Amino acid sequence: MTNMDKLYEAVEARGPVCVGLDTDFSYLPADFVDSTLSKGENIVRFNKKLIDATKAVAGCYKVQIAYYESLGLEGLKAYADTLKAVREAGVPVIADIKRGDIAKTAEMYAMGHFTGDFEADFVTLAPYMGLDSISPYLPYAEKQGKGMFVLCRTSNGGAKDFEYEKLADGRHVYDLVGDKLNALGKDYMGEHGYSSIGLVIGGTHIEEATEIRAKYQDSFFLIPGYGAQGGKAEDIAQYLSKGNGGVVNSSRGILLAYKKQPGVAFDEAAYNECVNMKEAIAHACSLL
Repeated sequence: MTNMDKLYEAVEARGPVCVGLDTDFSYLPADFVDSTLSKGENIVRFNKKLIDATKAVAGCYKVQIAYYESLGLEGLKAYADTLKAVREAGVPVIADIKRGDIAKTAEMYAMGHFTGDFEADFVTLAPYMGLDSISPYLPYAEKQGKGMFVLCRTSNGGAKDFEYEKLADGRHVYDLVGDKLNALGKDYMGEHGYSSIGLVIGGTHIEEATEIRAKYQDSFFLIPGYGAQGGKAEDIAQYLSKGNGGVVNSSRGILLAYKKQPGVAFDEAAYNECVNMKEAIAHACSLL
């Protein structure tokens, strides 16, 4: 069974919410911070409380490495400890690293994030340099069932700058990327009909949602853009397949949920936000 199979089963069991642990120190409630500890140690305490509170309603977690790198060595320790905490909770974890290099450098990135202190179940990748920026990760998919989510059609405004440009045959650049990755994934199929090569498909541009989902039926989607970036449940639902086939990331909306729920502890507020998000997406899926 591949990690993508395990992610599919996690979504079946607990729903498609992907909790983004993009944890900036400023997000921590002032009365939670222990002044005898470092920023990194406080972040780990915060993350562990969130994981414990939300693991029953989270399909997976995504840890954005930049928030940890910004704190230097103590941040990287916090990153490793956070990955470990998610994996010990028995929930799939995505290392949001967006690597995009080739050859030996990519091999080292693959080793660094699929083994050792920074081991994760999935990584995010940027394919601009070509398929040889993806291939160094594939031995880990073949031998260990590891997975990857590759940027295809993203949720940011700048997606229009490159991804929407038209090719001579009428396709967009994101179509070219998706087509090539979907074809590559045919050699790495799992038991539930999804390949180990997933796609990052932003949930803020909905014009092509139905077409994209139908076109890449065997590609699992990582769907950013929900909540703080403006994506709504009724938009997101169009990228799922009967409520599965993708995970929907929310970071600030969950991490900072306590600010919209006065008097509620931050971990309980995060749980409430996950439940609300899960139920909203399920309702939207039921209307399709």
